[in-house]
Amino acid sequence: MRALAMTLSLLGVASCAAPAASVTPPAPAHTPAPPRPLTPADIAARSLPSIVTMRTARTLGTGFIVRADGWIATNLHVVVGGPRVLVTLRDGRELAVVEVLAASPDHDLALVRVEARGLPVLALGDSDAMRPGDPVVAIGNPMGLEDTVSNGLVSARRKGDHGLEVLQVSAPIAPGSSGGPIFNDRGEVIGVATAVVEGGQNLAFGMPVRYLVPMMDKPAPMAFSEFATLIANLREASAPKVRHSVPHHPLTLLDGCPQDAQRLTVKMLGEAIEAGAPLYNSGKPDACYHVYDGATSDLLRRYGGVCRGPARALGDAQRRAASLAEPVAQAWAMRDAFDGILDVIARMQEQ
Repeated sequence: MRALAMTLSLLGVASCAAPAASVTPPAPAHTPAPPRPLTPADIAARSLPSIVTMRTARTLGTGFIVRADGWIATNLHVVVGGPRVLVTLRDGRELAVVEVLAASPDHDLALVRVEARGLPVLALGDSDAMRPGDPVVAIGNPMGLEDTVSNGLVSARRKGDHGLEVLQVSAPIAPGSSGGPIFNDRGEVIGVATAVVEGGQNLAFGMPVRYLVPMMDKPAPMAFSEFATLIANLREASAPKVRHSVPHHPLTLLDGCPQDAQRLTVKMLGEAIEAGAPLYNSGKPDACYHVYDGATSDLLRRYGGVCRGPARALGDAQRRAASLAEPVAQAWAMRDAFDGILDVIARMQEQ
């Protein structure tokens, strides 16, 4: 029941579950802050070994290591994109997320675990001490460009509904950087990056790290397989009744589509879903459709004559979506086509 209650809370259906009383983790190891402010280059050099890339079949994001035995912090929306989350460490290892330790839908934060030991850990700072004008550094994987470092300032401390506070920052944060750390000038994490599209402009926000600390202190572990299944079932039950179906393509669809082009397809479709799905879920299916349609046109241009099967399938979907009257139906027509292409590529990779 605890697992179900926590999962329901992720979709805003129920309140958060009580933490498992039997779990009493040791305090995370923190590296002492340096005695002087650091440059962005200093912060990057110290921190990059602790920053990871996180991928599902539908999402791309960033995370950072908060405990040496495999605890990783990220955004919640980064880990709800499919039945499996792969974490790529700085040393090139790819590890599957085995547990969701804690999740907060109100703060879009998640704490997950991979099977690893001796990982480098980032120090957490005092987000309450940050003031407008204080320097910050963000590190993430915008649009799949790993280890991208950007700097800026705290632009403002914003209050939202129910007293929720976020840090607005001038450091650029794009899709793919969601879940990455935002540092103060001592190299301590004071925020978790979240990309928000508002009024046609990208506004960068960080969730203060003070919301992450209680999650680390009182985890409620759930096997990721169970978490993913419950999320999928709840989404299906609450989804709008739209007639749609994901095509099941034969593997021959990928004839003449080299590995590099397949990887490009997964990257670009995944990034489009990462950007478009939150728009759809926030009641903007027309904006979601335009993201999907634009990404499809860009991918078709970049094929350059290869991948005729995927190009034909995506082109057909694009024309069918354009003929539909409702933005909801248009968005789903494109999303179904994306999922069908991603599925056939995944099956080919398993051969």
